[in-house]
Amino acid sequence: MKIMITGDKGQLGADCKKVFGETHEVLGVDLDEVDITKLTEIELLVQQFSPNIIVNCAAYTRVDDCEIEKELAWKANVTGAENLAKCVDKHGGRLIHISTDYVFDGRKKVPEPYLETDVPNPLSYYGMSKFEGEEAIKRTTDHYIILRTAWLYGISGHNFLKTMLKLSLRSSDNKIKVVNDQFGSPTWTYRLALQIERFIETNYRGIFHATAKGYCTWYELAVYFLKKMDVPHTIIPCKTEEYPTPTARPMNSILENRNLKEKGMDIMAGWKSDVDKFVLKFREVLLKEIEKET
Repeated sequence: MKIMITGDKGQLGADCKKVFGETHEVLGVDLDEVDITKLTEIELLVQQFSPNIIVNCAAYTRVDDCEIEKELAWKANVTGAENLAKCVDKHGGRLIHISTDYVFDGRKKVPEPYLETDVPNPLSYYGMSKFEGEEAIKRTTDHYIILRTAWLYGISGHNFLKTMLKLSLRSSDNKIKVVNDQFGSPTWTYRLALQIERFIETNYRGIFHATAKGYCTWYELAVYFLKKMDVPHTIIPCKTEEYPTPTARPMNSILENRNLKEKGMDIMAGWKSDVDKFVLKFREVLLKEIEKET
């Protein structure tokens, strides 16, 4: 199979490139190589490479900045997604588009999860732009998979785990407040890349949820990760109202992988199990990365 990955320098894109590259012909591109918000640019590349699958990991994901840089967020999350859908509809192939828990309002009572059939109701401009990206794809082509995920972490790029590690290493006496009333499923990008690979040889279409099994709060995740890293820390639980941000976050980001399970496709693991594997594999790399920054 010929697979094109957009956003290949991000957390998920980098892991997808690694996983798919073992058995498929892969072309990874990012913003410095092609701008998916410009149809002529991306269409030319699609014509040249003729991918069987386009995996769209490109997005404007700085949630708070989306409230200010709305035009940039719209172009990346809506226009870019629509352009890729136009390409597969015109030139063949299938689009696997990565979406988010932020399309939901998070008002379900924990631990009730969100299903693929639940009606989106985003709270933020980021969530709204990602939802509109989904809608643009659905209007443009039938050859798509929309894969909603949440709370991503990986060895590439920036993420919550790396931030907690950096803050704790700077000073173990530094009291770090972390919210303890938002719930979700921390999802390893490498595991998600393996899950996406399962779709490549199928003809499935539609919307799927794909997150790790189980759930926790950001506070519980930080404590668990730092304990596994054997890094001293002083993590203090707090409520969302004590840690205000420009953008409203969903309080419940728990997604149920119902469609994956019904099709016998679900290979997502428990969140603790994957954090364990992530630390076992990358502990030294993570510590050296933080050391270089400081």
